[in-house]
Amino acid sequence: MANTVKLREWVGARYAVSLPDYNALRAWSVRDLPAFWSGMWEYFEVESPTPYTVALQDRKMPGAQWFTGAQVNYVQHLLRHVEAGDRAKVPAIVFRNERLQGEDRSREIGWVELARRVAAVAAALHGMGVRRGDRVAAYLPNIPEAVIAFLGCASLGAIWSQCAPDMGIATVRDRFKQIEPKVLIACDGTVYGGKLADRRELIASLLPTLPSVETLVLVPYLEEASGMPAELPDLGEWRGQISLWQDCVGFAGARSPEWVRFDHPLWIVYSSGTTGLPKPIVHGHGGVMLEMLKLHAFHLDLGPSAETGDRFHWYSSSGWVMWNLQISALLLGTTICLYDGHPSFPAADTLWHFVEDVGATFLGAGAAYYTGCMKVGVEPRKVIDTSRLKGLGSTGSPLPPEAYRWSYEQVCEDLWWGVISGGTDIASAFLGGTPELPTVPGEMQGVCLGVDVQAWNEAGQPVIDEVGELVVVQPMPSMPLMFWNDDGNRRYLDSYFDMFPGVWRHGDWLRITPDGGAVIYGRSDATLNRHGHRMGTSELYSAVEAAPEVFDSLVVDIEYLGRASFMSLFVVLQPGLELDDALVAELRRRIRDGVSPRFLPDEIVQVAEIPRTLTGKKQELPVKKLLLGKPLAEVVNKDACANPDALDWFVDFARRREAAAGHRTFMRDKPQGANS
Repeated sequence: MANTVKLREWVGARYAVSLPDYNALRAWSVRDLPAFWSGMWEYFEVESPTPYTVALQDRKMPGAQWFTGAQVNYVQHLLRHVEAGDRAKVPAIVFRNERLQGEDRSREIGWVELARRVAAVAAALHGMGVRRGDRVAAYLPNIPEAVIAFLGCASLGAIWSQCAPDMGIATVRDRFKQIEPKVLIACDGTVYGGKLADRRELIASLLPTLPSVETLVLVPYLEEASGMPAELPDLGEWRGQISLWQDCVGFAGARSPEWVRFDHPLWIVYSSGTTGLPKPIVHGHGGVMLEMLKLHAFHLDLGPSAETGDRFHWYSSSGWVMWNLQISALLLGTTICLYDGHPSFPAADTLWHFVEDVGATFLGAGAAYYTGCMKVGVEPRKVIDTSRLKGLGSTGSPLPPEAYRWSYEQVCEDLWWGVISGGTDIASAFLGGTPELPTVPGEMQGVCLGVDVQAWNEAGQPVIDEVGELVVVQPMPSMPLMFWNDDGNRRYLDSYFDMFPGVWRHGDWLRITPDGGAVIYGRSDATLNRHGHRMGTSELYSAVEAAPEVFDSLVVDIEYLGRASFMSLFVVLQPGLELDDALVAELRRRIRDGVSPRFLPDEIVQVAEIPRTLTGKKQELPVKKLLLGKPLAEVVNKDACANPDALDWFVDFARRREAAAGHRTFMRDKPQGANS
């Protein structure tokens, strides 16, 4: 029985309402928003030493007041599972990296041991002078130490912020310098794609740029992975204290979680930082806790592992908000399975073998991972036992219908797709699903509970079965409390409330179907506009990337000084293939038949790579600006790119185009290497 069915029964009895199906439950959840969220508080037995006066005191956005008077702690709720006797039967965390392969090579941490380590780290941080409201920054991969350090920090009421160790020094500095951390917890290196990356010199260069850091905690990850000694290079003039991770987890003292206000800051996460400084987004203990409990229980259909056998894995970098989502499954008592490393190294099906070895019941990843598996011919059901998998999750970009069909053929024919769409901005999801609803390939099953999402046209009117701006018209508990050091809330207001004051505009194109399903069409600031017809980019990607020859693609629509639309399609082909007239004709046919003749590109160009952000999103808008003649430094922060060298090709392409045209306009001359 799906968890949403159990919730319908509970809500029906608790509030004396008739809820015959999911759509009725969701409609009630936004019709009576305070009742829904107070119901979530009661359903998940959230504790507070002081009662709240009202679930939602002020509905304005931003600035809604939730659970006034309540005191909570994310870690306190999570560690309640230690007290349940049956938790001893299941681990809290199962971990593996590229160097820990094969059966019985995973590290497991039980609930009691997790609680002990968290309490010790909290005491160690307290001994370093960390107090409520102080910031603790981390430069760590997706390892148990990162989870324990976060929980120890949050236990004190200190504020956590993390960057992944594949981020360069400028990217890390631009984030952490804004928040002035007191402690930096950093690994000496990492392992990815079979390569060891020593990060000690980077740490030595970073510390002088963060004058607020008083203590460095070094996590000796290279020593575990390769036997390299955990020694730092000369730190120059930096005179702070240095502590080793093993001293923190072995600290003699222990501290229990401290009660904090419902809206006390929990962590600071960052926008992608495409241009300018990344926006430091602050979320609160209570809002994140309630949203994550709801999301995991009802939209990923998880439960306590000791009762359900659930083991949850979402493949993610530690610098992506999906890392925060993954570890939050611990709030439900669900075992989390962490993997650190390249998902397709040393073989394309490596992550699938990990899923089998650790007994995961739910696998989540970015949409690009599944389409990549499909492209290279990964067939999981032929190499692993997929019978324990009850669901697959996807997010980050629209999942094409072909990926659904691939999963039914190559993974499991009765698999449930828990596709979600949300963002770093809200640390949750707007759109999701439930096994209670039918699955339509290419669609998310519906709008999440307690989320009043609508599609609005340019006049600010809600539309059904039409593409519009994704807006949220009532507050969510996990909406940002603020941006750190945002004078007068200006950046916050400009980011979400510039188009419709008082209404959250997320920047995605959305269509809500008559049956309640939802389709995301890509970012609304990267729209294709052909002769008055507007469309997001995802439909074109679905048509193009369905071609077996195409590995990846990016499309931009250039409109410059009143000129007609000029659309360029850039394609990455499978290894060894070259773009020829026959393939150009085939791609144009697929677009004509699968999308519309109106959206046939003016040119198709082969490239080696598509530039992506650190969270895997295609950088459509920066490429568009480059092709309009903007200098690279004004267009994008390369340190915020997953593959910054890919942008250099587009810079050169734009320069060659400009030279051929003789002025800064995007002319229809056919460039070298292009096909029309």
